[in-house]
Amino acid sequence: MMRSQVRTAAPDTPRAGSSLVATVVRNAAAYEWLILVYLVWLCLLAYFSSGPYRQWCITWTTTSLAIHLSTVTAVRGGLIGNTFLRGFATRVVSYGAFQYSYFGLRYLLPAAVPWSLDQQLYEFDLRVFHYEPSLAWDRFVTPVTTEWFAFFYFLYFLIVAGHVFPILFGAKNDEFLSEFAMGILTLFCVGHALYFVVPAYGPFKHLASEYAHALPSGTFMDLVNRSVAAGGAQKDVFPSHHTAAPLFIALFSYRHRHRLPFKYTWHVLAFASANIIISTMFLRWHYMIDIFAGVALACFALFVGVRVARWDRARRERLGLGPVWPPMFKSEPRN
Repeated sequence: MMRSQVRTAAPDTPRAGSSLVATVVRNAAAYEWLILVYLVWLCLLAYFSSGPYRQWCITWTTTSLAIHLSTVTAVRGGLIGNTFLRGFATRVVSYGAFQYSYFGLRYLLPAAVPWSLDQQLYEFDLRVFHYEPSLAWDRFVTPVTTEWFAFFYFLYFLIVAGHVFPILFGAKNDEFLSEFAMGILTLFCVGHALYFVVPAYGPFKHLASEYAHALPSGTFMDLVNRSVAAGGAQKDVFPSHHTAAPLFIALFSYRHRHRLPFKYTWHVLAFASANIIISTMFLRWHYMIDIFAGVALACFALFVGVRVARWDRARRERLGLGPVWPPMFKSEPRN
């Protein structure tokens, strides 16, 4: 069976007799609705928050929502005709929705949920698993083991960035891009939202007096500490994104192992992901239940990424709309 021809007509153009709002609602992709729900959730949390940062949180969340709505309206409403601007704006704003929001969570989390559930998470570990990894592994703390796991903990940032940016800005296959982007956006939007449902600081703070050995200073340990202090949300342990994100990328890579470079990298990613997951507990950032929640989130994100992306592409094909992700460069029509 031959594949359907690539559409060369201008995508997301207004229908005759349709209002701008109706056009945008019809043309918007599934991931844009997901981001909208997430940003509205943050706005509501900011509005009902308290404390000295309440007004800042309201301004920050409403600004994020306004930028997202403006971009979706301009792109899906056909107000931007330039191909590069359409594709570039969509990618930057969609990625920025969860990245920019994360940096503001250190202010919104304590303002919206001033309590902590650390004790409940710790007790859950002991009651269900009869084990608290960071305490049990305290006797294995040495400069060598700490640096080993600190290296992998920091590698998380490189793995995520090394996949998100090349795929988001370089992938030309709309099906492949849609599946990855829908999955990774689901992972971060759902994960960030859950921070407000189960707020906690982690073992490093809650169990600080229980450890016999301090984590020694080192090149990578110091780098991790500086990174967390500079950009961490502080009450962001459930679920563990250091578990969910690399595991999702490893699973996605295995699913697409017939492609380059995943044919050669999925093994490395699986090894790195395992070490990153262990590092989150060894370095005392996460409880064991956080890890299980991260694994569940990774699997859920992969499932949603595949199913929703497939559904959205079929819907757009049926309605005669453009690709899920507007391309940044014009492609030559196929004969």
